[in-house]
Amino acid sequence: MLLCILTGGNIDLSVGSVVALVGACAGTFIITWGWNPHLSILLCLLIGIAIGVWQGFWIAYVKIPAFIATLAGMLVFRGLTLIILRGLTLAPFPQEYLAYSTGFIPDLFKGINLFGVRNTTSLVLGVLIALIFSLFEINSYRSRKKKGYIVESPYILGFKLVIIAAAIIWLFYTLANYRGVPMVFITLGIILIVYSYLTSSTVIGRHLYAMGGNEKAARLSGVKTDRLLFLVYVNMAFLASIAGIVFSARLNSASPQAGQSFEMDAIAACFIGGASTTGGIGTVGGTLVGALIMGILNNGMSIMGISSNVQQVVKGLVLLAAVAFDVISKKNLKFTFISKLRRKRREEVDLVA
Repeated sequence: MLLCILTGGNIDLSVGSVVALVGACAGTFIITWGWNPHLSILLCLLIGIAIGVWQGFWIAYVKIPAFIATLAGMLVFRGLTLIILRGLTLAPFPQEYLAYSTGFIPDLFKGINLFGVRNTTSLVLGVLIALIFSLFEINSYRSRKKKGYIVESPYILGFKLVIIAAAIIWLFYTLANYRGVPMVFITLGIILIVYSYLTSSTVIGRHLYAMGGNEKAARLSGVKTDRLLFLVYVNMAFLASIAGIVFSARLNSASPQAGQSFEMDAIAACFIGGASTTGGIGTVGGTLVGALIMGILNNGMSIMGISSNVQQVVKGLVLLAAVAFDVISKKNLKFTFISKLRRKRREEVDLVA
């Protein structure tokens, strides 16, 4: 959803319906028709891409507003889900399919009891991730310092790396003492790394921010904005298809009611994480923080026994507060900038006089 918002405040209202449709297709392929689970997953991903091509065409080339096109998609794909499932729930899925959501990475070091953990591979993976992260941060620090940028003290950097590395190792140690690292955790980590790199260190990422900042200027600068917007919605549907596979595997069923309000939670996570309503501002890390906040709200209120009706009210108020903070901050910044220009102009006039 973040990439859609970056292009100029666009959103995708069909996410939940795509999740349900892909889950329905997976249930039909695997449970009803008995197809191979792995090939069925590949076909479901291709269906997601085809959905993205359909929506991207209307939005990017026909110039239908994203809100309207995805609203139509939400209705169409939800209707197709009901047609495919005939209003029924398909269950259960075979174990090969469930492994993509409820499975854990296998222990490659069976027989080696490192620090008394149950899954040594998970602990080794955590240490490697902490080491790679530390090396990446040190290399980035040296690069910034060499280019003359203002950098923090090396002692502060070292302290920060020790804290983060310790947190990573502790997390994986805790998982290793259970059953290991969940497959869905690996999937989330890969997506986070890929899209963090895409938005911060590639030409496509710079074009996304440029398009969100000023689409006309970006187009005049040579950015192919139509193609970029098209690819963004293809990507959005592809990610929604992954979510559909993971969600249906987690529930061990394909339900016509799956994915209800998923798009609202995704939009809220982006704005709570710092994305701008006008586009051009936002990070993958911030969106992850927003998603964690939404998850904590959902789980915390459920544990407290708060009704779903009140939960909707609370989440709505949190979203409103996040967007209001963004809008008010921009207004204050704008007024401050204008005041500085006026003051400078008065000083120049006084100097000439």
